[in-house]
Amino acid sequence: MRLWYQSVTREGSFPKYRATLQRLIDAASGPEVSVDVHGIRRQGGTGDQYRYLAFLETVEILENVHRAQEQGYDAFLIGNLFDPGLREAREIADIPVMSLGETVMQTAETMGEKFGFVSINKKFEPRLWDVLHRRRLSDKVAKISSMEVPSMAELEAAGDNGQATKALLDRFMAAANETVEAGAEVVLAAGGVVMAIVSDQGMNQTSAGAPIVNGIAALIQRGKAAVELRRLMGGAYTSPVLTFSKPSPNEAVGFRNAYGQRVYPGVEGE
Repeated sequence: MRLWYQSVTREGSFPKYRATLQRLIDAASGPEVSVDVHGIRRQGGTGDQYRYLAFLETVEILENVHRAQEQGYDAFLIGNLFDPGLREAREIADIPVMSLGETVMQTAETMGEKFGFVSINKKFEPRLWDVLHRRRLSDKVAKISSMEVPSMAELEAAGDNGQATKALLDRFMAAANETVEAGAEVVLAAGGVVMAIVSDQGMNQTSAGAPIVNGIAALIQRGKAAVELRRLMGGAYTSPVLTFSKPSPNEAVGFRNAYGQRVYPGVEGE
């Protein structure tokens, strides 16, 4: 089984985070699963709390869905809490497409009724609320607490053991405890990088015992399960009806003339 893990951080820019991410993926994948991590190469990968920058990165993510299918991957995993390109990817893919945000929230629903989110900084919170509203989960949020981490550079520094890591973990736990005091039963890091550092350092529960979701492991496990379920269902998975339906062959020919020959590669033109 081969899984494409699409990180939304800049390729080669954050080696400490990449090493942390790889450890978590290796622990979750198992011996018969190959997971290849790909970052953003062409444009961006450093500031997805800004909607404009996230939009620019999404084009490359969708192009990579095409690449993953052409190279024989069994599923495509989007490692970002805000699910960039998720619905669009499902419209073009013939393989299962999973995303970190969708996965951690659905996983958290099996752990408790009320959620607490620890955001990296205040700028992340409006985008987080967008995801929660779309998934009809707003009423499950007890509290969102912010750590006020200003930049990815600070998170990268915390990727190593040492004082920077301890300081980040202390700030995370303080914010997580705030959400539990407000009624949260399960805590989620509202940012994949922080989620990875917290899980890698073995911080799996708050002081009161509320679970802290290891979203990276959950995403890998869900990707594996989707591939197996697709096999058991004879190849069926993403619905071809309405929301994620592809254009007809005749439509695809016209779209390629207008948008380029790479659009809807799975639809053969007449």
